[in-house]
Amino acid sequence: MKLDSRDLVDIIKNPVVTEKATRLMELNQYTFDVDPRATKPMIKEVIEQVFEVKVIGINTLNLPRKKRRVGKFIGFKPQYKRAIVTLEDGEPIRKVLFPDL
Repeated sequence: MKLDSRDLVDIIKNPVVTEKATRLMELNQYTFDVDPRATKPMIKEVIEQVFEVKVIGINTLNLPRKKRRVGKFIGFKPQYKRAIVTLEDGEPIRKVLFPDL
């Protein structure tokens, strides 16, 4: 299942930089917000093609929708999925994501 390079941009939204995600980087695990329709094989292929690394495993979680209110109108923030990607030892992508480190 080869994805078109134009589709790669649509699957990975952005890397997550939080305290927990930073601690996971020491264990060679990286966290990304991805499209909610993306499956684990799709995410694995995208990460391997974009960053040229070997992915061992992927954990995904669908986060609950968050309410937003503007005056008397109630709505929701856009839905997203979070993926925690585990890489093989010795294959960091930190330099690609965070060139200052």
